[in-house]
Amino acid sequence: MSQATGGGARLLPWVSPEGKPCYLFGDGAGCVSRAADNVERVQLGMAADLLDHVTDMLSDGYVTPEQLRFVAARMSEALRDVHRIAQSRGERLARPAPVERAGREERGVSPEC
Repeated sequence: MSQATGGGARLLPWVSPEGKPCYLFGDGAGCVSRAADNVERVQLGMAADLLDHVTDMLSDGYVTPEQLRFVAARMSEALRDVHRIAQSRGERLARPAPVERAGREERGVSPEC
């Protein structure tokens, strides 16, 4: 995990207009967190739908190379989205919850444990 995200930042499922990652600092209970959760839910649903479509296409003997290139491009986009979601969730799992972290510090245990 990078230093920038170690302090409780959440990697959001979108990027800035310049293509840079966006992060949210907070407790995860605000409207931006809920919007990010909804975007992730939509992205995961679209990726699942795309997988079903690709399965159908691969069993179709009449699919053209252009159709395969198009669906491969959409799969690349979906995989990028799913990877970003996994990275964001993995970073959040890697750090203890604020209450747990405080309790560990009180007991003399490092918060990195």
